[in-house]
Amino acid sequence: MLEHIQSRLLDIGSVIATPKSSHPEKASKVAFDGSNVELLENWIDKLDSELPPLKNFILPSGGEAASRLHLARSVCRRAERGIAKQYEIGDVDEHSYKFMNRLSDFLFVAARAVAHREKHPEVIWKKD
Repeated sequence: MLEHIQSRLLDIGSVIATPKSSHPEKASKVAFDGSNVELLENWIDKLDSELPPLKNFILPSGGEAASRLHLARSVCRRAERGIAKQYEIGDVDEHSYKFMNRLSDFLFVAARAVAHREKHPEVIWKKD
């Protein structure tokens, strides 16, 4: 999974580096395949099916591996916000934008799955 995701992130880097407004003919050569979004969604569903239902907000926790996945999710969300601006003006295709959105969801579910497999409890957020 991670190797595939890393490769797709490089593909998205090509999409970002080749904005439609600057290089329309080149942009078509780096178009991002929407089937990658479906694949991520399938992975999310598979991992989620192994987890107890989420009834509360949880804090990033769950051991080292899960914590690293939560950190990766934060970085992914930041990248998604940057891509959103390019998507809004039409320089990034819908599939690249959706992939980044779904990737952060995948990383969240993957963090929960790792913590669950390693028997770490989820830390529930408590309102002040």
